Amino acid sequence: MKTFVLGGGCFWCLDAIYQKTRGVSEVVSGYTGGHTRYPDYDSVCSGTTGHAEVVAVSFDETIIPEETILDLFFVSHDPTTLNRQGYDVGTQYRSSMFYTDAEQQESFHAAVERAQPLWAQPIVTEVTELPQFHRAEEYHQDFYAKHPEQGYCQVIINPKLAKARKYYSSWLTP
Repeated sequence: MKTFVLGGGCFWCLDAIYQKTRGVSEVVSGYTGGHTRYPDYDSVCSGTTGHAEVVAVSFDETIIPEETILDLFFVSHDPTTLNRQGYDVGTQYRSSMFYTDAEQQESFHAAVERAQPLWAQPIVTEVTELPQFHRAEEYHQDFYAKHPEQGYCQVIINPKLAKARKYYSSWLTP
């Protein structure tokens, strides 16, 4: 098993996509990259903690290659907007990849290079060492599966799922 910690705006979006990806065994929504010792949703949303909303994606690389996990990340959000994903604005929504070792760091930089030709603007995804990961509150875990009828899920997540399925239909379950 490998685990990547990735931030692409609201963690509900990446959670929804990776929960439906074959070979992914667990997705945990959380916070990292900031200076607050015990972040929570309200403090992170205030934009004052320095933390980003992220997901820790654990997957079996004998089933799904790490390149596919990372390439899916780059079609699941806009990596060219600094501290913004759609209507979500602030450093907590930054495009970010947090590595745990030199191998992950190299893989993340290679993924950025593979993705750049797909985007007209420069990719601004932050690639940095993972500090402490903080698990988000339980109501954020598997949010889309628990609340598919919620407005945010309908308006924001469903189009991202559709886009991910368009490019990675063989990897995503219905």
